[in-house]
Amino acid sequence: MLKGINPILSPDLIKVLMEMGHDDAIVLVDANFTAQRLAKDKPVLRLPGISMVQAVRAVVSVLPLVADADHPVGFMQVSGSPEGYLSALQREVLALVEPSFLTGQRAEAIERFAFYERTRQAFAIVVTGEMQPFGNFLLRKGVIGENLRP
Repeated sequence: MLKGINPILSPDLIKVLMEMGHDDAIVLVDANFTAQRLAKDKPVLRLPGISMVQAVRAVVSVLPLVADADHPVGFMQVSGSPEGYLSALQREVLALVEPSFLTGQRAEAIERFAFYERTRQAFAIVVTGEMQPFGNFLLRKGVIGENLRP
């Protein structure tokens, strides 16, 4: 255990978050997601019994979100829903991350099969214990550093 580090963040998850580079994506998915099939050679970490809200809160406590992109966060659109629809879980998770967005940034709704493709391109997948269908989120890593020197 470390001071100030959310205990949900296992040593393996912290290692993955630290190894990620600027604009690499980590995908946090619900318990029913097809993670192993989509993972190929990327790490799949498991947080059984941990809700999506708990997992996202823990990850964003140490992960800066990308600042130089319109969509620092993506989420799987609920199939068959009208444009703009958000489930209660999606609203709750977005309420956690949106305060850190810069002006003009917003979360991106991603069609289910497009989300699978983005997952194939991600750095790692974290399978939570979330039971809500379509409870899947993609977080893009930003940077920590100083402004450019003249």
